[in-house]
Amino acid sequence: MSEAAELTCAELVELVTEYLEGALTGEELERFEEHLVYCGPCAVHVEQMRETIRTAGALREEDLDPALADELLAAFRGWRHGAA
Repeated sequence: MSEAAELTCAELVELVTEYLEGALTGEELERFEEHLVYCGPCAVHVEQMRETIRTAGALREEDLDPALADELLAAFRGWRHGAA
């Protein structure tokens, strides 16, 4: 693969969701996976994202303390509306 086609770490971070969802095209997928072979920190990032998804997917509403659930909901509402 030519140097011009190499994926940067920043590009990988932008594409990680599509990668984990299996939505990358053939060329994008090849570039993504080649980058992972040579970049340990990005490989760790992808594994952390996978673990986050697994962990979050295993949570149930009743697992959260009600006060924490309220705080999270308020934070996400504020984020959605552009609040800091």
